[in-house]
Amino acid sequence: MEEKLYLQAKSTLEELGERAGLKPGSIVVIGCSTSEITGSRIGTNSSPDTAKIVFEALYEVALKNGWYLAVQCCEHLNRAIVTEKEAVPFAEYVNVVPQPKAGGSMATQAYEHFKEPVLLEEIKADAGIDIGLTLIGMHLKRVAVPVRLENNRIGEAIVTAAGTRPKFIGGERAVYKKTVL
Repeated sequence: MEEKLYLQAKSTLEELGERAGLKPGSIVVIGCSTSEITGSRIGTNSSPDTAKIVFEALYEVALKNGWYLAVQCCEHLNRAIVTEKEAVPFAEYVNVVPQPKAGGSMATQAYEHFKEPVLLEEIKADAGIDIGLTLIGMHLKRVAVPVRLENNRIGEAIVTAAGTRPKFIGGERAVYKKTVL
């Protein structure tokens, strides 16, 4: 089961990167309910072991591609974000350390494994993966664009994903760059 979770997580992020056109330096927000992955209801069965497996897979893909992960905490920390300081060097940080039952197991893994972890109240990520209906939309840039994934399950959890694009402004006479559509 461990290897299956690892491969599901890895292929999900790889597929998102390809379909959303992520480039080095992109920030990918991850919302993750380990309870949902293991077949329980969100918030009822936090699993540090499951988080470790999934985090390692996602982090491996992110490092290989030069992306930054931004891991969303649970509602007990108001869905704060754990990320690398290098990704947001001028952001205003908050002072809290996520725990499995206050922040979530995935955020705890991120905090323990990032080179220089920082917490933020919010971020505007380029893309995101929501594992288990954790509601990551508040941490995506405007305009979020759904990305349909073939790899849409990790364990028992439903996976949804989104990329982003710049807003269209200017009205009917405006001309837009085709490369960002």
